[in-house]
Amino acid sequence: MIKFLDIQKINAQYATELKKAANLVVDSGWYIRGEQGSAFEKQLCDFVGSPFSIGVANGLDALRLILRAYMEMGIMELGDEIIVPANTYIASILAITDVGLVPILVEPDPLTFNMNIALVDEHISSRTKAIMVVHLYGRICWSESLETLAKENSLKIIEDNAQAIGATWHGRKSGSLGDAAGFSFYPGKNLGAFGDAGAITSNDEELANIVRALANYGSFVKYECTYQGLNSRLDEIQAAMLSVKLKFLESENDRRRTIATRYVAEIKHAEIIVPDIPMDVHEHVWHLFVVRTKRRSELMAHLEKLGIQTLIHYPIPPHQQLAYAEYSALSLPITEKIHEEVLSLPISPVLTNEEVTEVIEVINSF
Repeated sequence: MIKFLDIQKINAQYATELKKAANLVVDSGWYIRGEQGSAFEKQLCDFVGSPFSIGVANGLDALRLILRAYMEMGIMELGDEIIVPANTYIASILAITDVGLVPILVEPDPLTFNMNIALVDEHISSRTKAIMVVHLYGRICWSESLETLAKENSLKIIEDNAQAIGATWHGRKSGSLGDAAGFSFYPGKNLGAFGDAGAITSNDEELANIVRALANYGSFVKYECTYQGLNSRLDEIQAAMLSVKLKFLESENDRRRTIATRYVAEIKHAEIIVPDIPMDVHEHVWHLFVVRTKRRSELMAHLEKLGIQTLIHYPIPPHQQLAYAEYSALSLPITEKIHEEVLSLPISPVLTNEEVTEVIEVINSF
């Protein structure tokens, strides 16, 4: 069986270093908001090119906390609107509605799966306060026109960078492009922890300070609460694990690019649409390699029968989820078509050349 993602094999490469890092934490007697967390935050700042970073409990909290901080700063208030791609993972939408803001869903570009930036302008209203771009599947969603549009309309740009750590745009890394960014380090991500973990980066010191307080029960000073906060902190074990794995992220992303290049060049089937590779290959870190076909169920069964595991990202778009029944009447045909046709193939830094060849041959035999 070729696994969709062999997390155990990925982590086994660095087992000695990971166990040593874990032992340091165990022996330190300090498990939350300690030296490991501070060290990883500094390393993340250096890697991303952002002046401020805050470790938090998970990627959803990262986005929620950014929005909460803007509300505490008076930049947003209940009922304000946040533009967001319609085909994103539901966490992007949950972060917006959880704090009393309103998601405005924009159709994607079917060639890149990212939000169609050309459609953003027509969705801006007097209540719009931010654009949340999602670098979906690991591909940068950015342009100079987006920056201009945000500036002309006094809008914040928030990056949902859960899937694209290490991707670049004109030499700038994702997570440093907008006003603030949320990261997920869920174990299956390109930079994966050993449980839930996340982070926020920003170029705004006031935002960073408020986020840090909000994530610590709303407190700058112990037992003194300035805000109605929550408990969302990156623990020392996860920070230590991430510090080890961050050192290898660039090489692992390069391996993903190599595999994606082979898939694009060698998958030859009239009924299967493969993604294109950006002219600047570093715009994509290939968290997922997603093809499209009208015969998804058949292709998935064919691959499974021959020992290749695949997944669907994602089977149901946010506006058709029961949790968001109030959006069910929206007409989003491109989003709906994508969700009906996408299939994610195995891609990971530990996938061997022989396994890549097997995936290609089995797909071409479909």
